[in-house]
This record gives sequence, C-alpha cells and structure tokens, in this order.
Amino acid sequence: MACSSCSTGKDGKPKGCKNNGTCGTDSCNKLTVFDWLSNMSLPNGVEPFNCVEVRFKNGRKHFFKNPENLSLSMGDVVATEASPGHDVGMVSLTGELVRIQMKKKKITPDSDEVLKIYRKATQKDIEVWEEARAREEKIKTRAREIAIRLKLSMKISDIEFQGDASKATFYYTADDRVDFRQLIKEFAREFNTRIEMRQIGLRQEAARLGGIGSCGRELCCSTWLTDFRSVSTSAARYQQLSLNPQKLAGQCGKLKCCLNYELDTYLESLKTFPKSDIKLHTKKGTAVCQKIDIFKGFLWYAYEGEWMTWHKLTVDQANQIIEANKKREGVGSLEEFEVELQMEEEQPDFNNVVGQDSLTRFDNPHPKKKRRNKKRRKKNKPSSSRNAK
Repeated sequence: MACSSCSTGKDGKPKGCKNNGTCGTDSCNKLTVFDWLSNMSLPNGVEPFNCVEVRFKNGRKHFFKNPENLSLSMGDVVATEASPGHDVGMVSLTGELVRIQMKKKKITPDSDEVLKIYRKATQKDIEVWEEARAREEKIKTRAREIAIRLKLSMKISDIEFQGDASKATFYYTADDRVDFRQLIKEFAREFNTRIEMRQIGLRQEAARLGGIGSCGRELCCSTWLTDFRSVSTSAARYQQLSLNPQKLAGQCGKLKCCLNYELDTYLESLKTFPKSDIKLHTKKGTAVCQKIDIFKGFLWYAYEGEWMTWHKLTVDQANQIIEANKKREGVGSLEEFEVELQMEEEQPDFNNVVGQDSLTRFDNPHPKKKRRNKKRRKKNKPSSSRNAK
C-alpha cells in the first residue's frame, strides 16, 4: 500500500508525491531493501525468524516482535506498540535478513527495545493515520511561527504524528541548549495533543528532508546510508584534495560522507609511499617532496634553493635513496634516478575493412576553383549579349 500522498485523490486521479523519488509522508522509495533471501527455503526443523522491521515516516525504522505469528510480507501496513497508544507503519523487511540486521546493530530479540506488533492495520487505523499526516504541514508552519515569536534559537525541521494521532513529535536542530518549556505549553494549548521534542543533528536533518547532492544524485543519507560515521579533514588530506570548505561540505553543512568511501583504498596505496616530510640527502644537496601522484606512483622532489626545478622519481627509487641515507651511503644526485617523461603518441591504425578508400572522397577537392569559374562566367555573359546586339 502506498502512502497518503501517493494514493488516488478524490476525483480518482493519482496524487503523486512530487518529491523526486523521496515520498513526503511515508517515504515509499526511501531506504528500501531488497530481500535477496526471499527465494531460499529454510532447512527442516528451523522456524522462521519471529521479528520484522517496520518503517515509519522519513526512513525511521525499528524492529518489532510478531507474537501472534501474523503472515507478514514487505509492504504490509501494521499497527505496532507505542507509548502511549499504538503507531502505524509499513513492514520493510522480514525473514532472516532481519536477524542479520539486528545482529549488526547489536540488538537482541528479547531486549526491551524490541516492541510487539498488535495487528495488521484496519481501514479505520489507516484513515486516522492519513488524517493525522495531512495536518503535519499546517502544524509545522504554525509551530515555526510560535518559536520565532518566543525568540528561541532553534529550527523546527519536521513533525511526525503517531499512528493513532495521540502524540506529535517535533524534530528540531539547535546549536546550543534550548529552554523550550514555554514552547511546549504553547504547543499543547494550540494543537491539543501530546507533545514530544526531539533534537537531531544536521546530518539527521538532511537525511529526513532529502535533496540532491553536488554529484547530481539523491543524498546518500536519505536513500541507502543508515549509519553515520565521523568524517575528518584528514580524509581529504590523504586523498590530495584541496581543503575548500565549500566543496567538501554537503547540504548539512558538515563534511561529505562520501569522503570515507575511497579512504581505505588511498590508505592502502600510501603504505608503499615514503612520508612527504622525509628529506632526501644527496651530494648535490637536500631534496624536499613537493607533490605525490598516488595513482601513477610518482613523487616530485626539489632541491632546497632550487624550488622551481622538480625531479620526478618512482616510489621504489625514493625508498632506495631513503635506505641509502639510513645506511649513510653516498648518493650522487637525483638526476641519476630521475624518470624522463616519454610522451609517445600512438597513432591509431585504421584498416579499410569495408572497402572504402577515404571518408572524404565525396568532398569537393577544389572548392575555390569552382567559385572562380562562376565569377568568370558571370563576367563573360554580359559581353556576349552586347556582341549579339
């Protein structure tokens, strides 16, 4: 079942979420998981795993027990335990993959964090759920107006109603601690419901709201990335990136999570490289590292005092000079080890497989001559007509 914004309207026409693949109310296409174990049968005597993963608004997921042994599949709308009342969500994962995910997140099925599923959602549950979700945008606008009037340094990014509409969770971001006791009183009086304030980080806010990154694709945190790892500027240094905060920061204002994707490969490649602060001592002088090319495996060194002249060495050659310096063996100069660039342009060899002589055989070989002949003809025409008269 789709969410309220993707369902059909009153006139029978589809509404459409209009949110570029990220549904605005129930995140139909957000953080979806493919069950690659669905076609595999369990061995004899093994009971199916009795827990499921349920997804709520904006990709929020939790694990729930299935004490009634309901026949659940991905996409079913269920009523789950909440405090107080019940919540309504969509089953996002079942079977053995749930066991793997719970083991990965170090959650045991018998822990107090794992609540239970009451039943499959009835039509009445779904109607109450959709009515509550329809109120969220208006309440969010009004809540921001109240926060501005109270002069609180906070930003209310999103609101999520519980499935039975008995509680509303306000997600906000703030740099410092905020005293929102008066704000809760205003909200309870204005919206006539139970209020819960939950502070989230800037990364979590970007994941909930979604968007398009500088790469032209949807944000990783709102599509498939579930765990946030710390990103430091050293990751950019290892990858030889310029420390420009405008290019390294994402929409959340923090360093991009994709800086960690290829970091392990760079660190593995840099193990063979000598450290850039190690100087090479030769009879001609002391050389300092100026540049490193991790992909091709080259280093550029320059003598102290001759900074404009760079000498290109391979990793093995640089390590060889460093070992010679440790053994106090004399090294003449870097020119003895320098790698000369040989730019050999290999011209492609084309074969006449189709039997064609030339690709330009239909072109005019002498277009200028024809133009001259036309001009001559124009000049000769009036003279011939005068002679005839």
